[in-house]
Amino acid sequence: MSDEIKQAVQAKYGQAALRVAAGEHGSCGGSDACGCDPISSSLYDAAETAALPEGAVRASLGCGNPTALAALHEGEVVLDLGSGGGIDVLLSARRVGPTGKAYGLDMTDEMLALARENQRTSGIANVEFLKGEIEHIPLPDASVDVIISNCVINLSADKGRVLREAFRVLRPNGRFAVSDVVVRGEVPAAVRRSMELWVGCIAGALEEAEYRRLLQQAGFVEIGVEPTRIYQGEGAGQIMGAFVRARKPLA
Repeated sequence: MSDEIKQAVQAKYGQAALRVAAGEHGSCGGSDACGCDPISSSLYDAAETAALPEGAVRASLGCGNPTALAALHEGEVVLDLGSGGGIDVLLSARRVGPTGKAYGLDMTDEMLALARENQRTSGIANVEFLKGEIEHIPLPDASVDVIISNCVINLSADKGRVLREAFRVLRPNGRFAVSDVVVRGEVPAAVRRSMELWVGCIAGALEEAEYRRLLQQAGFVEIGVEPTRIYQGEGAGQIMGAFVRARKPLA
């Protein structure tokens, strides 16, 4: 099933990127992104996005604002898993300043092209967009200080591997600080089976206790899950946008 999910995600997010490139909004085009309900609207302060390219803002398909929550510092190296049109990478690059760096990782060619164009338009230099899968991060061990992600890990069919890879590339004392869709309680089997809902960031969401367990299994400590928005569609009250925090131990 993982190949089927990957192909569905690539197709839908590729379409979203092409819509943005054509001057439309990337989200709310059916169930082809996370951005079709209140869980993912108005996530960024206007002051944050004012100086960013319009394409980066239109392409935002997330469920949170991890750059605001991750407490980034000057000189840090940040990696965004599933960086899409690049909004969180560009915001991160500003926060870490010229002595820091922000990487964006995405598997969709159309999103990478859009992100690189947004970087060119923004003039922000301390950014690099990489092609690859979040289950196989193309960076060395212990090479980044902070991992962020915005409504992407739930799309993976092998979330345990994603979290192990995140742990591997983080430096000791590095921070995992992602926005994601999280479930409390059982989601109906019909919802889990629906590929369209998976690509819409709902069906693939982890149950909160399972998310914590997989983070702990990967080696993380100081794990926290903080609900930020409650989803109002099918499964209302069970499905929420959340900020998930954890830390790689020093030893």
